[in-house]
Amino acid sequence: MGLFPVSDGGVEEPLYRRVRRGLEEAILAGRFEDGRLPSSRELAVELGVSRNTVNQAYQELVTDGFVIAQARSGYVVNDEMAVRPAARPAVPAAPRWLDRLAPPPGFAELPHIRKPVDWDGYRYPFVTGHLPPETFPELAWLRCLKEALRPEHRRHSLQDGIDADDPLLVEMICKQILAGRGVAATPDRVLVTIGSQQALHLVATALVRTGTRVLVENPGYPDARHILARAGARLVAGEVDDSGLIVDERLLDVGMVVTTPTHHYPSNVTMNGRRRQRLVALAHERNIVVVEDDYDSELRFVGRASPALASLGPEAVVYLGSFSKFLAPGLRLGFVHGPPALIEHLRDLRRYTVRHPSGHQQRALGLLIASGEYRRGVRHLRDALRLRWEEVVGAVRRHLPDWAMRPRAGGVSVWIGGPYGLDTRELAARVASRGVLIEPGDTFFFAPPVPRHWIKLGFGAIDPARIDAGIALLAEEADRMASGT
Repeated sequence: MGLFPVSDGGVEEPLYRRVRRGLEEAILAGRFEDGRLPSSRELAVELGVSRNTVNQAYQELVTDGFVIAQARSGYVVNDEMAVRPAARPAVPAAPRWLDRLAPPPGFAELPHIRKPVDWDGYRYPFVTGHLPPETFPELAWLRCLKEALRPEHRRHSLQDGIDADDPLLVEMICKQILAGRGVAATPDRVLVTIGSQQALHLVATALVRTGTRVLVENPGYPDARHILARAGARLVAGEVDDSGLIVDERLLDVGMVVTTPTHHYPSNVTMNGRRRQRLVALAHERNIVVVEDDYDSELRFVGRASPALASLGPEAVVYLGSFSKFLAPGLRLGFVHGPPALIEHLRDLRRYTVRHPSGHQQRALGLLIASGEYRRGVRHLRDALRLRWEEVVGAVRRHLPDWAMRPRAGGVSVWIGGPYGLDTRELAARVASRGVLIEPGDTFFFAPPVPRHWIKLGFGAIDPARIDAGIALLAEEADRMASGT
């Protein structure tokens, strides 16, 4: 008969259920054209199973209405469930999804950050967005996750918070995270988010209208440009030099500025004090919203980070913070600090999209910070990254002495520029075949002319012992390209 197989690769499922499933599929496919099913004896012989197994399967089909048991006639298909080949309805045409999914105007031409999903299979992965796995405070995090399930914490970790945040985490953000950045924060000015990217999306949804002119750094963070463009923003390129974002006349006709002043993305330069003060003053004078993405301020290897822009103008600056760069990117926890009226509006927007971030993770993170383990983990991470940073800077100076370099004093990457004729897209493809993964710099520009000779070298994911060899291979392939080989 060959109706169906009863073996399915060792899936843990009772045999009679597999027989029943096969019979159901055959019924729905219209394979019993006369409506009559084989007797239990016939089917047992055909499938090589016991009659009890077949009878159990038939009984379930009777219970579910697929089959009718007729006295002295055996089992027949319920006419209401049968599908006759001649009566099968024609398959309707699929909706024209591509027509319906037309993207909002203005962002299709913007480049995306692309990384191979198998990045960890490369011997020399100079990619960003990943941290040294040994720096994650695993035992402390597991302890806090377990403690968050204790009865005294369950109201906040397991119950539906609707639109509220965990009060312990908010308190820790105010007292330990923002206070360390010079920001005098209160709970009504803080909203917890699923990472700083969601924070920017909420801010853009709330404040950007179609045609709103938003100044973004060039080069800058590609994902920020996509979020703003999807909200309807008209992007204005803000140039960056060794002192950070240039505060000039381009700011006089915008409604919003999005900037990374502590460690500019991707060059890691720091905006100087004079420009910070001028930017905040202009924000007050011309009713400009400044969005400060302070994504990795803790990762400074020389000296101390400058106070946040939000410490200079808390009424004009919306501060975005993230825990992804200090714990693990996959945890997806961040926050927004801003005026209370804005925070309440963002809270309402968040409620009707994701409701609130995981209460369990919020309480665990609050406990981690309160215990002091978060600070210890940040110090451990900073030490591990400082070692890698020193190795990368030294290797670039040895193997690529004529290249421009922005090592600066912190961050998770180094920004280097080769000769003007170099195409780092081609270079990236060539070195990838030798196990070296790099990020070409043209992705981070959006205003023409777009230079193609920059590279962003991340160092969080690579074994420090392999950094020198990886940079040497990069230099070797760059020399080959220059010589035409």
